[in-house]
Amino acid sequence: MTQHIESPRSENDPKVTLRSPADLADALPYLMGFHPSDSIVMVALHGDHGRFGGRLRLGIPEDSAEWPEVASQLADCLVRGSEQRGDRAASIVLFLCQDPSETERPAQVMERLRPLAQRLRTACGALDVPVVEALCVSAGRWWSYCCPGTECCPADGFTIATSGDSVMAAAAAYAGINVRGSLRDMEARLVPPSTERTAGQARALDMACAELVPRILDVGDCEAVRHRTLTLVGAALERFRATPADGDARRSDQRDDALLGDDEAAEIILGLQDRAARDRAAEWMEPPHTDPALRLWRALARRCVGPYEDHAAAPLTLAGWVAWASGDEPEARVALGRALDLDPGYTFARLLHHSVNEGLDPEPLRQCLRQERRQRVIDASKARRGPVGSAGRGPGRRSPGDRRARTRR
Repeated sequence: MTQHIESPRSENDPKVTLRSPADLADALPYLMGFHPSDSIVMVALHGDHGRFGGRLRLGIPEDSAEWPEVASQLADCLVRGSEQRGDRAASIVLFLCQDPSETERPAQVMERLRPLAQRLRTACGALDVPVVEALCVSAGRWWSYCCPGTECCPADGFTIATSGDSVMAAAAAYAGINVRGSLRDMEARLVPPSTERTAGQARALDMACAELVPRILDVGDCEAVRHRTLTLVGAALERFRATPADGDARRSDQRDDALLGDDEAAEIILGLQDRAARDRAAEWMEPPHTDPALRLWRALARRCVGPYEDHAAAPLTLAGWVAWASGDEPEARVALGRALDLDPGYTFARLLHHSVNEGLDPEPLRQCLRQERRQRVIDASKARRGPVGSAGRGPGRRSPGDRRARTRR
């Protein structure tokens, strides 16, 4: 099989021809920006040369009874998404990535996932979009589920090249594409650590929940809560900006965690459950806020402990949005995927996740947020001036006669 990789963003980006399943297996981390683990990855191909387009990633469901429904949903999402952009997929490439457990061999993983691969191929075929290649990737080895016979792949699979001198690696280096490491490592930055601090954060969340949730639900008091939440976010961002990130991810995260108190983190987390507050927080999306905001949203996601784990959907979605807005699609995919794992119905995360996977431009949403911010400033300025009278004067402007009358009284 020969496929042609072409970035959807610019005609000036490098183009690479992948001539075999081995090339596809080597290309996967560069397509995603990280090494997927425990993942279904589907990539749409367009045109006569198989230009890579939209892509989806989902964790492999542990319960095989869920596989038929998941296969149908993923196929429909990828194909319909391409159609909505006016560029229907011609075919699809499928990857199933999972490392073996302690009691398994990589070849056993491949056989265990074979029914899932078949479900996905059938679901795509039902939409008249064939799966032209389906690979299993496990423990640095790969197998093809599309072999015409049993002689195609050896029992132990093929070794994925790790020398870094492949055509895809060279093209990625030229294009400035970096592979971050494993999906597991990236997700670890978004989940609460198992430390003694967890209990104190849980108590702070309990107290904030008891105080803030009734106020958020109270129409007369919710705006005050929003204002307080955004004030806290602004103050936290200043501290994060004054403390640059460290080159070591773990050390940097530990230092970021120390910049937030338990009560402060709890109050922001609960405040962000209000959609209006979350949307206003999304306006911190451009320099000099980009890096501090991403670090703050990650740190808040790590504070969503115990029964408040699903509250992380809000800061994770904000992390995904800031990452996407700044051009970091791998980070965006991981953060938004984690948000949807916690709350599959979280609308903002679903919309952003779809947009990132379809390779859409974040600029229209940036423009919308800028316009909302400008309008809010204009409205606030008008409110401070007060209503304009019939003569066109605000309450702060009085005629000379008015002033003389007040003086005499």
